[in-house]
Amino acid sequence: MGLKYLHTMVRVKDLEASMAFYELLGLQQTRRMDSEGGRFTLVFMAPPGQEDCPVELTYNWDGDDALPDDSRHFGHLAYRVDNIYELCQHLMDNGVTINRPPRDGHMAFVRSPDNVSIELLQNGDNLAPAEPWASMENIGHW
Repeated sequence: MGLKYLHTMVRVKDLEASMAFYELLGLQQTRRMDSEGGRFTLVFMAPPGQEDCPVELTYNWDGDDALPDDSRHFGHLAYRVDNIYELCQHLMDNGVTINRPPRDGHMAFVRSPDNVSIELLQNGDNLAPAEPWASMENIGHW
């Protein structure tokens, strides 16, 4: 029996805000489907060159009362990044809270507008500890 990974789906409350967040991470829209009959939109976003590993953003046009306030039951999405300090700075400059700063030059956590936990991992060796990251405290939960 063959098995192939297809995608991870997350429900979103504000499609535009969620797309903007994933674009800040470096993902791009690879496919979109708007269903008049089903009253929903699916947007698939993936890192460039990795279109076979998308995140599916599911937006229900009439709202979604099924969305919990805290998506911790989901776990997290994880992405390897070329420079964790540069990406975290870029995210902060655009209003994203760094919940678990990359104090170790290796790992950070942020949250999407829908409270989905995103793990960022440094590609290769850990970066040398650097400020402001080395002395930053955790914010909230991740």
